[in-house]
Amino acid sequence: MRALLPEAEADVDLASAYRLPAGAGEERVFVRCNMISSLDGAISVKGRSGLLGAPADRRVFQVLRSLADIVLVGAGTARAERYGPVALDGELRQQRRARGQSEVPPIAVVTRSANLDWSSPFFTEAEARPIVFTTGDCDAGARSRGARVADFVVAGDQAVEPRLALDYLRASGARSVLLEGGPGLNGDIVRAGLLDELCLTLAPSLVAGTGTRILAGDELARPLRMDTVHLLEEGGWLFYRLAVR
Repeated sequence: MRALLPEAEADVDLASAYRLPAGAGEERVFVRCNMISSLDGAISVKGRSGLLGAPADRRVFQVLRSLADIVLVGAGTARAERYGPVALDGELRQQRRARGQSEVPPIAVVTRSANLDWSSPFFTEAEARPIVFTTGDCDAGARSRGARVADFVVAGDQAVEPRLALDYLRASGARSVLLEGGPGLNGDIVRAGLLDELCLTLAPSLVAGTGTRILAGDELARPLRMDTVHLLEEGGWLFYRLAVR
């Protein structure tokens, strides 16, 4: 993979390129969002993002997960993408151990209903016990069943409030969170003023259709300006790292 910005470079080390900025997570948890989009703004094909990706995109995906203390995802995305537990290779695990992190980060799922398959490998085969952020009015039966395989945290009365969820993670020792969507959760994080970075893969494809973009919900009161940290390229796929100005 080569760098185009801020300076041309022929062979980029991804772990160094995506290293967290100095001081990240000291005041509050650092939130980095990772998404993929087609040239016309689609984030999925037939409901899943994988058909937009490429081997280089999957490498970036793995590196970003390896750098995070927690992966955060909405329940709809976890179901649509058929999430399994985080799996990292030996080199990435070694790098995590050297940084004082656990070998794999846990995944935290945001859900109001707790309508999740508790017998799926996502829960039963996870090395790091998943976290479920839910609401005070969550179905008691679902919570009772899920408590066998996940830690439940109430982070709002009728809707999960991102700030409460992130405050819990920070109090638990997390410094960095990798947000993996979906668009509704992304929008909630942005509207709460909690996003620090966006890592956006731009696939050289057109999709059309009426699917959502990387953010869902009402138009922001004003555009959120971002600065380019770097722009990488491989095989026609572009990899933006953008910081909230």
